[in-house]
Amino acid sequence: MTSTVHSHRRLFAVTAAATLLAAGAAYAVSQAPPAFAATSANVWLTTPDRSNLLTQKASVSFGSPGSGSVITVNPNTTYQSMIGFGASLTDSAAYNIYNSPARNSIMTSLFSPTDGIGLDWLRQPLGASDFSRSFYSYDDGAADPSLSRFSVSHDQSYILPLVTQARSLNPATSVMVVPWSAPGWMKTNGNMVGGGLSTNYEGAFADYLVKSVQAYQAAGVPVKYLAVANEPQNSPSGYPGMLMSAAQESRVINTLAPKLSAAGLSTKILAWDHNWDNPGYAEQVLSATGNNTAGSAWHCYGGDPSGQTTVHNAYPSKDIFFTECSGTASSNTFADSLLWQGRNLAVGATRNWARGVSLWNMALDNNHGPVIGSCGNCMGVVTVNGSSVTYNADYYVLGHLAKFVKPGAVRINSTAQSQGGIENVAFRNPDGSIALVAVNSGGTQNFQVSYGGQSFGYSLPAGSMATFTWPG
Repeated sequence: MTSTVHSHRRLFAVTAAATLLAAGAAYAVSQAPPAFAATSANVWLTTPDRSNLLTQKASVSFGSPGSGSVITVNPNTTYQSMIGFGASLTDSAAYNIYNSPARNSIMTSLFSPTDGIGLDWLRQPLGASDFSRSFYSYDDGAADPSLSRFSVSHDQSYILPLVTQARSLNPATSVMVVPWSAPGWMKTNGNMVGGGLSTNYEGAFADYLVKSVQAYQAAGVPVKYLAVANEPQNSPSGYPGMLMSAAQESRVINTLAPKLSAAGLSTKILAWDHNWDNPGYAEQVLSATGNNTAGSAWHCYGGDPSGQTTVHNAYPSKDIFFTECSGTASSNTFADSLLWQGRNLAVGATRNWARGVSLWNMALDNNHGPVIGSCGNCMGVVTVNGSSVTYNADYYVLGHLAKFVKPGAVRINSTAQSQGGIENVAFRNPDGSIALVAVNSGGTQNFQVSYGGQSFGYSLPAGSMATFTWPG
């Protein structure tokens, strides 16, 4: 995405071949699994007409007759291990949830592994983003190189309480943080909107990030991952943002990493945190920062998921995370989002090495906000208006992953299908169980799943998403 393209525009043109790229060589080939003894697979289904919403259907028996294409799931070939699935408790999202009478019900539905979908990943803005109720950083005002004014007091009202509640509901939740902009006094234009980071303040900005991680940790929120700038090649005109070249990002990372270590922090740094269409930026930063950078982070607003594999193939030891995509309102929002996100994020991003999938706002109101100078029709995972709560397609896409694919699961090989087929991705959980996530991008069709020499047949409605699980 160029800086002139709206950063929250929905991307629909993604080639099926790139989306379903097999993602290169596997990390490892395991020994033969123990004898397969499962007799049936459990099934959960979401349909575009909303008649099924992550609904558990009748189980299907291995050995039952089937027809159509065959998806062979092979646990012997393993790829990346998984960290989590979730979204962002932006200032707007947190405000909407915290002030709803249904707050506890919403949080349980989002984060509880037993009574909800078990989200286990949060990507938290450090300071204001476009989905904020005001402009703020953690050190506003005149130049303050010593950061004597630094405070996360803004977040203590409703953001940190919800992050803490999420981690209480699901202790497996990992937290990533990223700023949209440095404080205005660190910028070339003196403003959180536009401009870039002044070279004179690169060290102070690294200190600012260390203090941010320390403040969150002091609030009971350990930060596992950090990116130094959201969308560093986008310069929004109406909300906080900050241009940053790959060379400058590399300098900041190389300054930041030893400061984190000196502070006793184990937070890992991710490069890029922007669109699929510019893998060269991520490669340049990974090359210049070596062990100081753990991997790269990716958004959906330009290019296609194969950009992740381009970087993985160049740097196979580095992690890949998919960290932002926003659905938008359309003439058929639920069906459109279910299919697009199912194909490109649940399947496409994970087949292209993502260790996690994160959507954008966890919750927006009926006016798609609060929002500052940005997307006026973005969708949240849920829509919250007071006590009225709607769980959107985004919620069910994440649920088809998070509820069944646990941290530490590994992606395993499964037969890829092209556009119009049953697009799919498979995982083996730490307890040995198997989860197969399938999306039907064509008309209603029959297909078969083969595992361990046995198979079952299933008929999946057009535009639907299903998760199949069975003991390994």
